[in-house]
Parts: sequence; structure tokens; C-alpha cells
Amino acid sequence: MGKMTGFMEYERIEEGYKPVPERLKHYKEFVVGLDDAQAKIQGARCMDCGTPFCNSGCPVNNVIPDFNDLVYKGKPADWKNAIALLHSTNNFPEFTGRICPAPCEAACTLNVNDDAVGIKSIEHAIIDRAWAEGWVTPRPAKHKTGKKVAVVGSGPAGMAAAQQLARVGHDVTLFEKNDRVGGLLRYGIPDFKMEKSHIDRRVEQLVAEGVTIRTSVLIGAMPKGSKVTNWAKETISADQLKADFDAVLLTGGSEQSRDLPVPGRDLDGIHFAMEMLPQQNKVNAGDKVKGQLRADGKHVIVIGGGDTGSDCVGTSNRHGAVSVTQFEVMPQPPIEENRPMTWPYWPIKLRTSSSHEEGCEREFAISTKEFVGEKGKVTGLKTVRVEFKDGKMVEVAGSEQILKADLVLLAMGFVNPVATVLDAFGIDKDARNNAKATTDFTGGYVTNVAKVFAAGDIRRGQSLVVWAIREGRQAARSVDEFLMGFSDLPR
Repeated sequence: MGKMTGFMEYERIEEGYKPVPERLKHYKEFVVGLDDAQAKIQGARCMDCGTPFCNSGCPVNNVIPDFNDLVYKGKPADWKNAIALLHSTNNFPEFTGRICPAPCEAACTLNVNDDAVGIKSIEHAIIDRAWAEGWVTPRPAKHKTGKKVAVVGSGPAGMAAAQQLARVGHDVTLFEKNDRVGGLLRYGIPDFKMEKSHIDRRVEQLVAEGVTIRTSVLIGAMPKGSKVTNWAKETISADQLKADFDAVLLTGGSEQSRDLPVPGRDLDGIHFAMEMLPQQNKVNAGDKVKGQLRADGKHVIVIGGGDTGSDCVGTSNRHGAVSVTQFEVMPQPPIEENRPMTWPYWPIKLRTSSSHEEGCEREFAISTKEFVGEKGKVTGLKTVRVEFKDGKMVEVAGSEQILKADLVLLAMGFVNPVATVLDAFGIDKDARNNAKATTDFTGGYVTNVAKVFAAGDIRRGQSLVVWAIREGRQAARSVDEFLMGFSDLPR
């Protein structure tokens, strides 16, 4: 805990944003983090709650009250201990400290009837200071096991698993089908939310710890005509990989975007969000993208009210779109949750992102019936209002209208992993077409195929970065236990 009476004395301090006109001119981060004094005050607000629900609200089970207390104490040694504590449960706090929605804060005991402790902002402050002070260093294994592990997919699950396995002495090779490590962190999350230098220095750390990185390598197969980003220059068969390694861990994510198969879907100008976002990140990295998908001078409609849709809004505004509208088929949620009913769980409430604040019309309870166009190009959407009646979503009579659109971005989530990758290994799938594997303490993350494991979104379905890190860490322990008969890795 922090100060005994701190939660009564101090208000929550939010991280700031640079002005909208300034940040729309670039793709760099614009969040203004807490300084040491502000972080100390936030740490002071951590109360002596007895049972810290924040610990269980956090998927990686960060020991939150302890690092809050260390930041409150505020000496250099305390900050150094805080990052050691944070790293004991989370390999990459700079990722979660920037883009995690912070379910820990929803679970904060203070959140019952007050503003939660700014846990995410404290985590952000700890890791940024740790990098600045040089406290984040490689931790190579002292002894090698002689075992070879292939980790397929270099998103947060794959990176976390690779680091854990390398640190206990295994020879780890991390495979990525695209040209840079990071998965959707690299080519899905816009740079203005998380600059890719954070991934790059973690890659340097992985390499220093003995991880071999192989990019532009596709494992298995990709369906013909797939819209999933694939910049591979080499393909390795599943059988070859199993023959070359003692264990294989699949952490390839859930990349198959949900489509909207209504009349007019084949018109030009209708694209998945994951066609636009990777291209912009690639351009930001200094690459040239022929025929880049851009929103300049266009009326953009984003279908899907989640984070990916919000990322499309922010990117479209930076391109110079004439207008940006975001559709959500569900009704508008309440501005404030009913805390006695929802705490300590993640509440459904209206969430306004920084991208929304930059300029966006938001339409709720609206459904697209048809894409309309001229000369093969989309010009608008025929929509209808919807409502729930007797537990079913029905159309509101007389509410049809046509809205202008030159560019439509489908951001309705991801349905499952690329099936051909799992099929190449012969992996059994669950009812949602994810890799079938449990998270049990014994035998967790094991698939039906000998020595092949699966973790992260490829097993769980689309989820948060923090859940991917958790699964990568836990799967690493299962792989280590499989190879050695026991494991000292944390679960």
C-alpha cells in the first residue's frame, strides 16, 4: 500500500495528451506521462484494502500494491526494486503501460465509490524510468540445455515465451512471417499509440539473451487470396519444423478479420482495417508501399466500434479525411457504469478514445444492409437502425438511410487464426476454430500433435496484449516442463 490516508487526500491524476492540432501532424506518441512527483502521489492513493482485487483483475497478476508502495517511497533504490517486481510478472511493461485498457483499475477497491488508483500510469512511469536509468538489461542463461524450441509468431505471446525459454537455457528461434518482429503490435497498433522503438529494443534484448530471430518466414501455408498481411519470402513446412526442433510453440495470433457479406461487398473502396493499418506502420518505418491505402480527401466510414475501429479513425484523420464516421451495431452504453453491479469486473460503458476526440461522428445501434456504388466504386452505405426486442436485434421500421462514403473500413474484430497454418500441423480446433488446448497447470497449452503447443490469440481467440503475455509466459513453462521434466519458470 502507499500512504495510509492517501486515497482520502489525493485525487487521481490522469496522463495528459498533446493538443489535437499538434498531434494530427505526425504518427508519434502524444501521451504526456506522469513525472516522478505525480507518480508518487498516485502511489500514495493505493489503500490498505486487505484483498487487492487489482492483482486478480490483471491477467499477468502484477503485484500492484507493492510497486505502488515502492513508487510512493520514491528513492532511486525503490524505483529499481519496482521495475524488478514488475518484470517478475510482465516481460514488457512498456507495451501494457501504453495500450492495455487496464482491467486492474476496474478491479481497484477504490473504484467502488471513487476514482481508481492510476495503476497503468504508474506502470508506464516505472518502465520508462527503468529504460532511462539503464536498469533493463539482457539476462542470458548461465547454462545451456541443448534443447531447441521454435516459437512461431512474434507478437507479445511469442516474444514473452521466447524470452522465458531462452532465459532457462533453451536454444530458441522466433519465426515471423512479416519483415519485422512484433505481430499486431508492429503492424496493427498505430505508432501514435505505441512507437515501434519499444519493440526494437526488446528485440535487441532477446537477441542478446540468445534468441535467434527469423523474419519473413512463413510456417505452413497461407490461403490463396488471403487479405491477412503476409510479407514472407521463405516458407518452411510444418513437418520440417517438427523435425528440426525438440518443441514447437504456435503463437501466431488470430488474424482472420470478420467480414460483412452484404450486397455490394465487392465494390472498390471497401477494405479490412488490417489492410490499411499495416501499410501505414510500414511507411512510418521508412518503407515504400506501392498503392498505399489512404483516406486523403475521402468520406470514411469505419464499421466496428472497438479499438481497431478507433485506430482507423485516428489514422484516417492523420491522412486528411474529409469526414470520419464510426458505426457500432450495439446501442450506446451508459456514460457511467453501475459500480455496485459491475465491480470488480470490466464494465460496459461509453469509452471515448483519443482518436475519437480528434474528430469523429459516432453512430450507435446502426446496421449496414448494403454497399452502394457507381462504376464499380463504393459511394455510400444503405443503413438501418436496430434495437433489441424480446432479446433479439430487430430493424426499426422506416429508419433506412443512405450515408455517403468513399472509403469503408471493416473493423469488426477477428474471428479465428488462419486455418491453413493450424491445418499444416494437423492441430485440432475448438468450436471457434482456434487451436484446441487447455490452460491447465499440468499439460497446459499442449495440442493433439506431439511436441506442438499453442498459446495467445491462436488458442484463446482475439484478446488483449496483456492476455497474450500471460499465455506466452505460461506456455513457456509448459514447454520447459515437457523438455526437462520440471520447470523453475513462474506460471
